[in-house]
Amino acid sequence: MKIAFSNLAVPTTGAAVVAALDGRKLTKSALELNKKTGGAINRAIKASRFKGKKGQSLTVLAPQGTRLERILIVGLGKPKEIDARALQDAGGDVYAVLSRSGSSASFMLVERIDGCNLSAAEMAAQVGFGARLRSYQFDKYRTKEKSKDKPILKGINLLCNQSGLARKRFAGLDKIANGVFMTRDVISEPPNILYPETLAKRAKELTKLGVRVEVLGATQMKRLGMGALLGVGQGSARESKLVVMQWNGATRKGKIRAEAPIAFVGKGVTFDTGGISLKPSAGMEEMKYDMGGSGVVIGLMKALAGRKARVNVVGVVGLVENMPGGNAQRPGDIVTSMSGQTIEVLNTDAEGRLVLADALHYTNDRFKPKFMVNLATLTGAIIISLGNEYAGLFSNNDRLAQRLEKVGETIGEKVWRLPLGTAYDKMLKSDAADIKNISGGRGAGSITAAQFLQRFVGKTPWAHLDIAGVTWAKKDSATAPKGATGFGVRLLDCLVAEYYEAK
Repeated sequence: MKIAFSNLAVPTTGAAVVAALDGRKLTKSALELNKKTGGAINRAIKASRFKGKKGQSLTVLAPQGTRLERILIVGLGKPKEIDARALQDAGGDVYAVLSRSGSSASFMLVERIDGCNLSAAEMAAQVGFGARLRSYQFDKYRTKEKSKDKPILKGINLLCNQSGLARKRFAGLDKIANGVFMTRDVISEPPNILYPETLAKRAKELTKLGVRVEVLGATQMKRLGMGALLGVGQGSARESKLVVMQWNGATRKGKIRAEAPIAFVGKGVTFDTGGISLKPSAGMEEMKYDMGGSGVVIGLMKALAGRKARVNVVGVVGLVENMPGGNAQRPGDIVTSMSGQTIEVLNTDAEGRLVLADALHYTNDRFKPKFMVNLATLTGAIIISLGNEYAGLFSNNDRLAQRLEKVGETIGEKVWRLPLGTAYDKMLKSDAADIKNISGGRGAGSITAAQFLQRFVGKTPWAHLDIAGVTWAKKDSATAPKGATGFGVRLLDCLVAEYYEAK
């Protein structure tokens, strides 16, 4: 869907979108359009329960005296509460309504609102960003879908003063949306199409944006001593891969600055049967998104490179398929990780931490980053704890954790910090190896998984995001249709932009 920007004017055809504030207060543009329609907007509002609150909308069909197909009134709430996130939600709501309406062209009037700190140009850009995010569809395999069931909305034209500034601001946001869409795409793909080799090929596409991409195969990983990662994939006919992506955007006077990068590491189990510790069949089809962490890292790298972020970044993803083949890892096996630590594998369905153990150590050892953030659909226990509202956050660094919490609240990808500690670490003590991959008890499953990972990061500042509950949604939200959410791309892009990018 195309997002365009033009100067402020009242549209005469298609669908017109105007805003109202809490208390049924119309904006100036809405008042002007109301006048042109002989009071149609006011009459519709008085005859409805529409109050102008955030998330509310009201449609006036074929307003008399005009050639407009419809007028959509969108509630923005109280002026002091109108921020970037609220405007993105409004843009998503506009797309959701109009995409079902039968309109092919739409025009939204955006103007500065007293009591709101944002300019009209910034407001329009954020509305466009939200609409773009909501417009995502993954329908490539629905070959028999009738055209009448598909949205015919081709685009939204945002009308505002300083439309050139709005267009310029939106350009960077549009690159972030491209990254989110790539994440949603790879998570949505079926596991017979997306497996370690093909996901690595998707990552290689980033070379077009200037990202340096390396793909390590099983032989190379074996030489490096990655027994933990390779053990997970040894039951599959698909070869395991490790993908390393580098974006060097930190510059000074036009030259790349040789400084330590920041690093993002993702779990990429392209399908997780549980291995020999086989999962129940009910719901196993959802395990195609157990590569969600790797999908976020790849999409994030696309977003950062696309908008030419002024920072050095490394993205590393460990890609495996966990299958119960004749050569599959068994409960009771002991593997040696790249760090030299031996691991007793008591449950082959606790495999993501084994993949990350080697990926984290490799990243830390090779790149010596300023900090590392890993993402993984790691535990079902995090869903029991936090539902589908927050990602679990674990960290050995208070400043990094606080920054993640702050940007999460700002953009609506919220994280909740849980504890780490010596008592939890002791729960992973093995009688046969340096560490075991599960505690053996029912309690603190997400915490002990994070505690396991911490053993492979050394003293480097590190955060672990358990995104099992937020990677896939079973219902629509304002800026994401049901399915793969892309949670994490905007969170980490904002973290980089706010705190680590050269100004």
